Amino acid sequence: MNCLSRLGTLTLLLVASLLVVIPAKAQVSADTERKVAALESQWLEAQKTSNPALLEPLLADTFFNVSTDSTVSNKAETLTLVHAAKFSSAEYLDVKVRVYSGTAIASGVFHGKGVDGSDVLERWTDTWARMSNGKWQCVASHASPMKK
Repeated sequence: MNCLSRLGTLTLLLVASLLVVIPAKAQVSADTERKVAALESQWLEAQKTSNPALLEPLLADTFFNVSTDSTVSNKAETLTLVHAAKFSSAEYLDVKVRVYSGTAIASGVFHGKGVDGSDVLERWTDTWARMSNGKWQCVASHASPMKK
């Protein structure tokens, strides 16, 4: 086999392997996007029901949150805030998840009506990391107020 023929064969094998690998990676990314979106839904349920036990396993021990008033809270403080907040309704809108290897960035809009009559509208961004045990946990969260 001459050099040109070998090069053609190697090129053909490379292209064929990419046709298999790229869809497989896309499937893994789509699966991770769905998994992280489901974790975000669990987070919303924790907020709706003021139940920090639903949120606790989703947050890394080193988790931190930057709230709409620029207050920074750690995991324990965030769980206390979830327990204290009482919503008559709460929903996420426009949720998107993007995966970058062992990291996923989720973003969306939270709209909640407090039992005290407050109306909360904020855009949030959560950073998720795949931990050494394979579980996804949120390592950081940030929210910004939106105009109503």
